[in-house]
Amino acid sequence: MCGIVGYAGKHHAVPYLLEGLEKLEYRGYDSAGIAVNEPDAIRVIKTRGRIGNLESLIASQRHSDATVGIGHTRWATHGKPNDVNAHPHLSEHGLFCVVHNGIIENYLSLKAQLIADGFHFASETDTEVIAHLLEQNYDGDFVSTVRKTVAMLEGAYALCILCRDFPDSIVCTRWASPLVMGKNSDGVFLASDVTAILKHTDDVFYLDGREIALIENGALTFFGPDGAAGEKQPKHIDWSVSAAQKDGYEHFMLKEIMEQPKAIQDTVSPRISSDKRIVFENFHLTDDEIAHLNRIVIVACGSAFHAGEVGRYVLEKMTRIPVETAIASEFRYRDPVLDSHTLVIVISQSGETADTLAGLRLANEKGAKTVCIVNVVSSSIANEGGSVIYTHAGPEIAVATTKAYSAQVAVLYLLSGYIADRKGLLTDDARKTYVDALLKLPDLIDQTLRDCDDQMKKFAELFIPMEHAYFIGRNLDYACAMEASLKLKEISYIHSEAYAAGELKHGTISLVEKGTLVVALAACSDVFGKTMSNIKEVKARGARVLCVSTSENAAAMNEVDFKVIIPDTLPLFAVTLEVLPMQLLGYYTAKSRGCDIDKPRNLAKSVTVE
Repeated sequence: MCGIVGYAGKHHAVPYLLEGLEKLEYRGYDSAGIAVNEPDAIRVIKTRGRIGNLESLIASQRHSDATVGIGHTRWATHGKPNDVNAHPHLSEHGLFCVVHNGIIENYLSLKAQLIADGFHFASETDTEVIAHLLEQNYDGDFVSTVRKTVAMLEGAYALCILCRDFPDSIVCTRWASPLVMGKNSDGVFLASDVTAILKHTDDVFYLDGREIALIENGALTFFGPDGAAGEKQPKHIDWSVSAAQKDGYEHFMLKEIMEQPKAIQDTVSPRISSDKRIVFENFHLTDDEIAHLNRIVIVACGSAFHAGEVGRYVLEKMTRIPVETAIASEFRYRDPVLDSHTLVIVISQSGETADTLAGLRLANEKGAKTVCIVNVVSSSIANEGGSVIYTHAGPEIAVATTKAYSAQVAVLYLLSGYIADRKGLLTDDARKTYVDALLKLPDLIDQTLRDCDDQMKKFAELFIPMEHAYFIGRNLDYACAMEASLKLKEISYIHSEAYAAGELKHGTISLVEKGTLVVALAACSDVFGKTMSNIKEVKARGARVLCVSTSENAAAMNEVDFKVIIPDTLPLFAVTLEVLPMQLLGYYTAKSRGCDIDKPRNLAKSVTVE
């Protein structure tokens, strides 16, 4: 969840640090700070609030000529967001300075021992423990001291460290939290997310777990957990610099909503062969292993979990294998029954989601087959999965996901068709019909966005004064309702819930009264009539109903107050179209209510802590 940046090179460090922090502010915006190595001391400047507060504070102080520095933007975990708890953190006598993403689980016992040894703590954070341990373990060798210190830590961490005795150096290491670095003729750049350094280089090095990197005088040296120096090849990033900028849009969220046709095109098209078969790179399940699968478990969090709910319906229908979805934060604590005939699919935009990564590791330990759906190349989940299928959504900056969610659903469509085909469940005609419909989705998404944009601006006005709203649907429509409800609540702060429409009469309908807003998702033709019956139930209690369905059902939507019509497609794919007006509804409602759309309160983009 927090953001880390660093620079060591030929130029003044502060402008590079601030530029990087601005690009990472979506990862945390409770407080921010920088530290630079000056001739006689490590200078720290930090403050509560947004990056703008930090920029004003720096502007009010004397200029720094330092060419080496680190920075951090925080999403608070240990200690309230204030100046003292903001990163970076200094050690007892200012010898070391640390920025940290993650959580140190044994920090209380380490802190107690350090206090007994005479160290004093200024903050409530777990990070300050690391700074003091570095000073206590200092042996005159920067890298050796870091290795000795991290061996004492339990939990997740990405660390960037300055040492007063090594003014031209930064040492970095990580476990279960990302770090990436790259270099050009101006110096070495590092960050917790590649978007912060894309402007300077698109060839980057991803730090492996418990690997240590030494940045010294413009050079990068990598050390394995055993201390041995080794070679490392850079990865080329295809994302453009403009993909991480607003390009004239008022918010990243709206830009990313409108990028969905390209995201789906880039995700689907490379996986379709000339003979209309689905193909994957980095996919290692054999036909024999697929034939012997007797269960599929989808593990994810948040919107990725909602994508998994779509996948549950589609996979089960297409492959005839029982499928369940599991919230990652609950999955490993229930001692799940997994074996070599189980396929565990883990989904994460960042590839670093802590609970999802833990679920993947558990699946690997139990001998299950694993497939990972991620957006970030060489992320932890991508590196540890048995097979990996990348979504090609490009960088997603807004905290509320849109294009990454849709790309995840597209991959689940691909995977469902692939497994069904490998099991011999599809005729040639059925396979080609399925694939042709997949290839048409980008154009249908573009059409839906164009048709619905003005309409959803108007409908957003209904939600402005609301404190409660409800979303209902059946089958795939219910899966979409969960994502639609989340989009509204997380950026507009309207209390919103999604319910299986058939469950209304089992208690939920007691919440419906005159004027209640209900959004009914009704694109599934098999249960359209049933959903219309549920709409009548809420209408009888005084609800106003906004209904989303396909053009073939438009004439039958005579019970609703407001209609949104999406194009016809294969029934399994309709959810990809009906989520689009719901994304726009959330966006325009939040905008009308004056909310901070790209940076909703209490939320951050990448959840790398439990």
